[in-house]
Amino acid sequence: MDEVMKQDSPEERAAGSISGQGESPAGAELSLSEAAAVVVGELAEAGKLGPGRILVVGASTSEVAGVRIGTGGALDVAQQLLQGIRRIADERGFHTVYQCCEHLNRSLVMERSLLEALGLREVSAVPVPGAGGSMAAAAYGSMEDPVLAETVEAHAGIDIGETLIGMHLRRVAVPFRPSLRYIGLARVNAAFSRPPLIGGERAVYRTQETSGSPQCD
Repeated sequence: MDEVMKQDSPEERAAGSISGQGESPAGAELSLSEAAAVVVGELAEAGKLGPGRILVVGASTSEVAGVRIGTGGALDVAQQLLQGIRRIADERGFHTVYQCCEHLNRSLVMERSLLEALGLREVSAVPVPGAGGSMAAAAYGSMEDPVLAETVEAHAGIDIGETLIGMHLRRVAVPFRPSLRYIGLARVNAAFSRPPLIGGERAVYRTQETSGSPQCD
C-alpha cells in the first residue's frame, strides 16, 4: 500500500518555518508573535508612532504559513501576530486598525471610539475568515466595541504577505525596510508617512536653529 502523506495544517507550517524546518528566512528562530513585535517596534521607532497615531495592518495568514494568499487562513496564526502587534501598540500608545480582504472592500476593523473620534464612515459587516480574512476576524473578536470603517488615513502601515495597504496610508508614504523581511514565510513590507512639502525655492522646512545654515548674526 502507498503511504498516505500527512498534510500539515497552516499552524504547523508556520511553526515549522519559525523553528527552522524547510526555508529559514532571517529571524526564523523567533516566534510569530516575537517577529511581529520586532517589525512593528522598528517601524514605530522610525515613524515616530505614539499617542494619537494610527498603524494600519494588512496580513495574510495563508502566506505566513507558506501557501498562496486566500487558500489557508488560520485564526491561530492571526492570534499570534495580533499578540506581538498589540504589545508594541500598548507600549507606545498608538492605535491599530486591521484591513479586511477584498471581499469586504478592504474595510478596516477598529474600535468604535476611534471611528467616532475621526468622523469616519461606518460600514456594516462582521469579518470572518472566509470574508474579511483571519487577521481581521481575530482583531474584531479581540476588541471591546469593534466596528468597520470604509477607509482611513493611517500614519504608518505594515503589510505581511503583500496584501496591499497603500490605499489606507496618508500622503506621503516613505518605504521602510525592517530588519526582518519575513514573518513566518510571508514577505513583509512597511511604510510611514510624512506631511507633503509645499512651496518653491524660497520654502523653508526646518526652523533656523536646526537648519544647519552657515549664516549667523
